[in-house]
Amino acid sequence: MSLEVQIEKRFTKFHLKVAFTTGEGLTGLLGASGCGKSMTLKCVAGLVTPDAGRIVLDGRVLFDAEKKIDLPPQERRVGYLFQNYALFPNMTVGENIEAGARDRHRRRETAAELMARFQIGELAGKYPRQLSGGQQQRAALARLFASEPECLLLDEPFSALDGYLRWEMELELTDFLREFPGPAVLVTHDRGEVYRMCRQACVLDHGRSEPEREVKALFQAPDTLSACLLSGCKNVSRARRAGEGRVEALDWGVTLDVAGPVPPELDHVGIRAHFITPGPGPNPIPCRVERVVEDVFSTVVILTASGPERLRMELSKEGWEALGEPDRLTVSVKPEDIMLLK
Repeated sequence: MSLEVQIEKRFTKFHLKVAFTTGEGLTGLLGASGCGKSMTLKCVAGLVTPDAGRIVLDGRVLFDAEKKIDLPPQERRVGYLFQNYALFPNMTVGENIEAGARDRHRRRETAAELMARFQIGELAGKYPRQLSGGQQQRAALARLFASEPECLLLDEPFSALDGYLRWEMELELTDFLREFPGPAVLVTHDRGEVYRMCRQACVLDHGRSEPEREVKALFQAPDTLSACLLSGCKNVSRARRAGEGRVEALDWGVTLDVAGPVPPELDHVGIRAHFITPGPGPNPIPCRVERVVEDVFSTVVILTASGPERLRMELSKEGWEALGEPDRLTVSVKPEDIMLLK
């Protein structure tokens, strides 16, 4: 099964223009807050009508602006898990799940089967206000599956959970998704969730989508500024070509050797903090140590080279202690570790 999305939606100060195709497995929509991720899901679910484009689920047209096709939400067979789970507050857990059942004649049996599957049978008579965040999520997932969806839309499903419960629910949801035969889309701004859970990802930047990419390729070799930032890179500088195989990092005031050809559209470079190493080596950069920040399991060293922007280097605690806490330091970075961005 597949989901094809190619839509546009104009607002007063915002233009959503998104295109992606999903197959089996989970696809992540990754982007900063306000970039249009949740709005995209609402368009797919039929809660918001795009101005142009098409949405096709396994060959079945859900929306086509030119052909005037716009199926109502209840006919789309799309399951939507909202950020706040949207359980009916005046219904018990059992009643919530029954309300979502597609087969009205088997709604009680369906609810019982799903409550057993999601291990919430003892909560059948409780109301949403009496549940923890994790219990609410299980109840919402059970109601979603009761509707027998052909496609799943997950809108930041872990945002309301604390760290430990978030991890537990991520593992559980990953297991459920392995059994789901249709396409699924996860909206998040958490790059870790995308890396652990998704097969491919589509980056949204100010309402515009970039081509979908395999997740590992996106994180290992991002080629756009927005993808680089969302992948967690802490060092980014404006840049321009400075000859064959060389770039000038304007914000750091240095010229660097790079691996591979410099693309003509180059306007930034990125370096991951753990790829900057102390001591002599390729691309030596004399720096002044501005600040040292002790993180939980590492030491972050804030450096200034010859430009206005700082560099962030991340070392093991033992690695930093072995340097003797210097005020000045020359660091180096391999050409192949410099990301060329457009």
